Amino acid sequence: MIDSHCHLDLPAFRDDLDAVVKKARELGVKGFLVPGTTAQGWQRQLAIQAQYREVFLAFGWHPWFLPGSISSGLKTLAEVVSKHREHIVAIGEIGLDATVDIPMQIQENWLLEQLNLAQAYKLPVILHQLKTHHRLPALIKQSGFSYGGVIHAYSGNTLMATKYIELGFKLGIGGTITYPRGGKTREALRSIGLASLLLETDAPDMPMCGFQGERNEPARLGQIVKVMSDLFDVGEREIIDKTTDNFYQLFGRLPA
Repeated sequence: MIDSHCHLDLPAFRDDLDAVVKKARELGVKGFLVPGTTAQGWQRQLAIQAQYREVFLAFGWHPWFLPGSISSGLKTLAEVVSKHREHIVAIGEIGLDATVDIPMQIQENWLLEQLNLAQAYKLPVILHQLKTHHRLPALIKQSGFSYGGVIHAYSGNTLMATKYIELGFKLGIGGTITYPRGGKTREALRSIGLASLLLETDAPDMPMCGFQGERNEPARLGQIVKVMSDLFDVGEREIIDKTTDNFYQLFGRLPA
């Protein structure tokens, strides 16, 4: 299993990261993609990757944490991407969020510029969205971005899933499908099949059903596998193998 989206750099893991990684390894998690959100976080990510060889990295400005100046913020990101290109597999976590107090036009400008940076470096992107499915596909098309990526924490319907897949994106599947209310998303996944799906936890956030209020961890990735196994009526091994192949197809493999 590969956790395609977990924030191991956040303070929630600062005191026991070794134990968190060890537990996940013991339960079959072979890789961890840690997406970036802030400039301070990028440095923490590099330190974590130096400690754990199975960690993949992405750098980006998350829409919750956009700095005041787009020109200086993009310059900082471009510099760190250029300096550490061999350490990263994507630009992200970037995107749009209609629930934060940042004008949507500003968020869209940031997204377009970060998509341009990803295009220049021929990197996929990790896209965050919240209540913005109506804008995101259009902006991807407008940008001319062509290296694909993943829609993090997908919870939409079949039609929207198909739009993203046609644009070259895969869908990150996490705790949403473990809840009774996740029926719409489960039906969408059943309709589109396994070929475009990745596993993710979004740890320490998005806890699984039954663990509300607790810190989420990569070790719980197997619960998503179990739900998907039941959903597709195939063995858990098939879910793991296919989602792992999908991950490597998108992001590549770690050096041997």
